[in-house]
Amino acid sequence: MSDQASGQATGGCLCGAVKYEFPKDQVVSAHHCHCTDCQKSTGSGKASFVIVPSAAVSSTGELKYYSVKGSAGATVSRGFCPECGSPIMSVIPEMGPINIIKAGSIDDPSWINIQSSFWSDTSQPWSPVDTALPSSAANPES
Repeated sequence: MSDQASGQATGGCLCGAVKYEFPKDQVVSAHHCHCTDCQKSTGSGKASFVIVPSAAVSSTGELKYYSVKGSAGATVSRGFCPECGSPIMSVIPEMGPINIIKAGSIDDPSWINIQSSFWSDTSQPWSPVDTALPSSAANPES
């Protein structure tokens, strides 16, 4: 990720009811997603996130999940604080035991190095895809 990607990352929701931590060196990758579901769930032009193995994440507090079928047919379950509504993390069971942690919920996300963008075809003109990064028109090919 970067030179600062050692040690523990901590984060949580706006009201403090949900908190989590994970070792920064366990981050698999970091991305922006411009799909319309991510736009709706964030209230913004994209979701920025890090992918971390579920076993590496410890948390306190309970998340509430809202699940939808994604464009490719996978179930996306987005977890948010039931008290303040902060989006925290998503899981996609078809992808295995990983947590997709919203970058904005990390206490100090300055060390994150975004590697690519997904769903560039549905990006908004007011939140364009970073052309310096690789991008996929939809979900990236495995």
